[in-house]
Amino acid sequence: MSTPESIVLMAAYNASMNQKLYAAAAQLPHAELVADRKAFFGSILGTLNHLLAADSIWLRRFATHPAGFSALAPLLELPMPSGLTQSFGDDLPSLLAHRQRLDAIITQWAPQVGAADLAHTFEYHSMKGDPYRKHFGSVVLHFFNHQTHHRGQASTLLSQAGVDIGVTDLLVMVPEIEA
Repeated sequence: MSTPESIVLMAAYNASMNQKLYAAAAQLPHAELVADRKAFFGSILGTLNHLLAADSIWLRRFATHPAGFSALAPLLELPMPSGLTQSFGDDLPSLLAHRQRLDAIITQWAPQVGAADLAHTFEYHSMKGDPYRKHFGSVVLHFFNHQTHHRGQASTLLSQAGVDIGVTDLLVMVPEIEA
């Protein structure tokens, strides 16, 4: 079950892991970043682009929540991505700039999410227009899980290219409880 505290933790984890991922990717030349590695989204940049597209889509959907999360308002000024493979640039600096904007928005949004917001029945449409009604807290869990899943793919692609991004476990960010 999602809690407001877990959303804040996941937002911090997301931003931290994205920093590590982009720093690792910056160690490779452009040709390595765009090389087709037979991954689901082709290349390392293709995978990073997908994460940007999916995050943008979900955050725009979250902006329609009746809570009216003020941190998400800037997203409503941007066009909705046309799909899950929309390109946000063909070079790492372009993607990084967009990633940092999104991560700042996510980090500002997370503490705005309350328990009542998470319990809300959330209605949205798929990119194909299919309607859905789901528990908002579960959809937010999917949002963060999706990021982790594809960062894991990008981490593997980087590892195969000889770049280690280091420890990626969420557990590192879980606070210790004092006895």
